[in-house]
Amino acid sequence: MNGETERRFTRGLVEVRAAGDSRTIGGYAAKFNTLSRNLGGFVERIDPGFFAKSEGDGWPRVMARYNHDNNMLLGTSRSGTLRLATDGTGLDYSVDVPAARADVYELVQRGDVAESSFAFRTLDDDWSMTEDGFPVRTLLAGQLVDVAPVNDPAYLDTSTGLRSLAERAGAELEEVRAAAESGDLKGFLVPQRTIIDLAPEGGQGETHPPLALRQRRAELYRRRTF
Repeated sequence: MNGETERRFTRGLVEVRAAGDSRTIGGYAAKFNTLSRNLGGFVERIDPGFFAKSEGDGWPRVMARYNHDNNMLLGTSRSGTLRLATDGTGLDYSVDVPAARADVYELVQRGDVAESSFAFRTLDDDWSMTEDGFPVRTLLAGQLVDVAPVNDPAYLDTSTGLRSLAERAGAELEEVRAAAESGDLKGFLVPQRTIIDLAPEGGQGETHPPLALRQRRAELYRRRTF
């Protein structure tokens, strides 16, 4: 993977977690094995092991930022003001909101802010189809960048996911992007079964990658055209 930062959102999962002098908020920034909404031609699910590397490394340099804004820092894993954990449901976070960000605490307390988000870099993913035949990307391993309470979820840039599919299918990114826009990514998920044997008769067979790739692209084009 190319290590570009992606963001995803979880609805209705940020809340006040302490009263009195402590201003602590938190919730699930991500939920495992739950299909996302349509991200533009495909859906996603997060494997329970997706955050294993970050967790094993002690959540290095992870931040909590309101709306992912550098100027609205709420806490960090390094200082202990941000605490992260995974369980059977997903990625849970708690952050002690500083006095200077009391407005963020109040917005969560009043219910004006009721969504969470997390930013990540994908290290490994997989593509398949749902039982209904809809393309699904499974996030297998990644690096957590930040978690954030958000009041206005932004457009989800799915170019990194589409680039992953393009690389897996041996296709051009623009071709995959166009297929996503038309809701026709299924052709890129057809498993490659053709092996071209160029060895002499009776010899050891071998696969010729360039020819196999061209044949796969031709087959994908045929499926999308007719």
